[in-house]
Amino acid sequence: MLDPHRMRSLEQADPEPTRLRRTRQHAGLRRLVRETRLDAAQLVQPIFVEEGLARPTPVPSMPGVRRLGLEHLAQEAQELTGLGVGAAIVFGIPAVKDTQGSASHDANGIASQAIRALKRAAPDLVVIGDVCLCEYTSHGHCGVLKGGDVDNDATLPLLARTAVAQAAAGADIVAPSAMMDGQVAAIRGALDANGHKGVATLSYSAKYASAFYGPFRDAASSAPSGGHRRGYQMDVANVREAMREIEADVREGADMVLVKPALPSLDVLRLARDRFDVPIGAYQVSGEFSMIKAAAANGWLNEANARDEALAAIRRAGADFIVTYFAKAFAQEAHA
Repeated sequence: MLDPHRMRSLEQADPEPTRLRRTRQHAGLRRLVRETRLDAAQLVQPIFVEEGLARPTPVPSMPGVRRLGLEHLAQEAQELTGLGVGAAIVFGIPAVKDTQGSASHDANGIASQAIRALKRAAPDLVVIGDVCLCEYTSHGHCGVLKGGDVDNDATLPLLARTAVAQAAAGADIVAPSAMMDGQVAAIRGALDANGHKGVATLSYSAKYASAFYGPFRDAASSAPSGGHRRGYQMDVANVREAMREIEADVREGADMVLVKPALPSLDVLRLARDRFDVPIGAYQVSGEFSMIKAAAANGWLNEANARDEALAAIRRAGADFIVTYFAKAFAQEAHA
């Protein structure tokens, strides 16, 4: 039995200061109280599919990333499904490009063929079609040019046709990324009118004119042959404008929205999460990926640790899902 005098002294003793370190003492405790969880099901793997490609081709500026041909997609789809990766987003690279980006809405174009191949091999894999013209135009811009500038309104019908073609091929989600005003409304109307009311839209609502897109343009052969995209992609200095973009897209019928690039836009992501109730994703873009890969190759940081920290930060800021070139590698390590 405790001494009553001893109990009184314990009751009267001043408590020690709070020690937050107590829940950090070992891995089990840290896992138990972790606030932000990261799972492969929350990740989206980009896939570059090139028309007529005989064998997978590495992208030099993106170590570990390859362009694939149609015959390689069945294996890729099955691997992603087996690893529990949440989705794949398709970027098509056609054999022939023109000023109108005609291959983007060709029912037998590379993107539509790729979507069909992925869904045929893995029906449960969520497949997203990127709806933009930059990979398909001879000039590399995201819409039709008129007098050297992108003609917003002339581009909308082409984006709508592209979305319908991808939906007809089996896409679960179409993702307009061209940053044309009114693109969501045009696409939603075309989908509904053509019997695709169940296909969701993921709008790249807050897409900045970022310096971090360079390696992607190598991978997708989509660099502009002249000019720049700052006339339609957002100024990196603006955040209130991003909220207006998201609000407009949600009003037009966007089911989900995307912030791009991810790490340089964590404040935008947090503000969007606090203001909007729709699912919000973030794109950890090619430059973010390649920086980590390059630093790791030089021995300057641990790749897996840096990767996981960056992904956790994006989730912590409010992303429900993340488009990342690390999706497959993350899932493979989680299964190891």
